Amino acid sequence: MSLASSSVAPLPAPSDGGGCAVPRHVAIIMDGNRRWAQARGLPVALGHKAGAEAARRATEAAVEQGVDWLTLFAFSSENWLRPADEVTALVRLLRFYLRSEVASLAREGVRLRVIGDRERFGPDLTREMERAEATTAGGTRLNLTVAMSYGARDEILAAARAVAAAAAAGRLDPAALDEAGFAARLSTAGMPDPDLIIRTSGEQRLSNFLLWQAAYAEFVFQDVLWPDFAAGHLADAIQQYGQRERRFGARVG
Repeated sequence: MSLASSSVAPLPAPSDGGGCAVPRHVAIIMDGNRRWAQARGLPVALGHKAGAEAARRATEAAVEQGVDWLTLFAFSSENWLRPADEVTALVRLLRFYLRSEVASLAREGVRLRVIGDRERFGPDLTREMERAEATTAGGTRLNLTVAMSYGARDEILAAARAVAAAAAAGRLDPAALDEAGFAARLSTAGMPDPDLIIRTSGEQRLSNFLLWQAAYAEFVFQDVLWPDFAAGHLADAIQQYGQRERRFGARVG
């Protein structure tokens, strides 16, 4: 399993978001595609298609709001357990949007990065991901990360195995390992931790998403189903974030 993207050049250093009401990194658990389709008597595949359109709107809104980093949870490692026809439709949709959206992302200055076990998608789709990353590598307006076949426990386990292998080979003193050294072995290496995590559809859980990185993130749970997500929902979540006092575990007062 290869969780990290080995073909992507080092990401630009994150901007300093200290004291700013706009989070520099927003991560979204895009939930509700199936329920949206079922409520309308539509095939589940159309729910996922509508969800892909919502992802485009969220990306555009993130640029407009001044967000530097946006991470979208598009396909979890557990999604492979869904009915075969739904998985097939999801994979086809991912391929279609990788091909159709990459030129637009590049024009808009959006840099795409894919994290997760991309090898599970097969060599053809893996090459599409690599091509999209290379085409958008010069983007500076937004760093867009899409998590596909991603699971945080697998990510942490892979990092732990890398640490163990380095220690066994004599390349690492375990006593010298710190949080930064461990984080550098995660698939999100080079990215800032999320400041704000949004989950749609009214559910209130992480679902194996960015478990390490979410240690001090703020959470906003919204009742909207993901295909109905619009710029106003992102603006509302950012407004809620701006009203909170982030303490990072430190005692205040």
